[in-house]
Amino acid sequence: MAEQIIVLMADWDEETQKALGAIYEDLAKEGFSGRQTKHLPYHISMSTFPVDKEAEALEAMKKAASLCGPVQVSISHIGMFAGGEILFAAPDRNAELEKLHDACDIGLPQEFAWTPHTTIIIDEPEVVQSALPTVVKGFRPRTGTIKRLHLCAFWPTREIATIELTGEG
Repeated sequence: MAEQIIVLMADWDEETQKALGAIYEDLAKEGFSGRQTKHLPYHISMSTFPVDKEAEALEAMKKAASLCGPVQVSISHIGMFAGGEILFAAPDRNAELEKLHDACDIGLPQEFAWTPHTTIIIDEPEVVQSALPTVVKGFRPRTGTIKRLHLCAFWPTREIATIELTGEG
């Protein structure tokens, strides 16, 4: 299958990676696995690009990293997208997160309005709904820090670049 999309992602710090990973480990112990891309770090998708815009996506990533420093964000709740196939941890929007998102945007039309989220599990709605009690039990609000940007092409997954946020914030 040929690549279909490029995604610019904002990766969480290691402590937040571990906390979100613990929720997924609890799900795995209960027999859930999901269809999400499991080897990627937990992240917030910031923008998507057609595959023919890879150079522009890479430039947007470099620019955003130079403009924005690490971003602290409260992850206060969980949510589910319409259709019930995606269960996620949701960060609260704040000025720094909005600035980072804006810096990652090159003005291309997006399929949906941006909803900052970190996917926990993707599966059939019935499976996701049955996973909800385990996620609710393991979820604790926390403050996480976005420290780097990560650019990947999908399907199959091809990692393109990773860059630390070094700007003023």
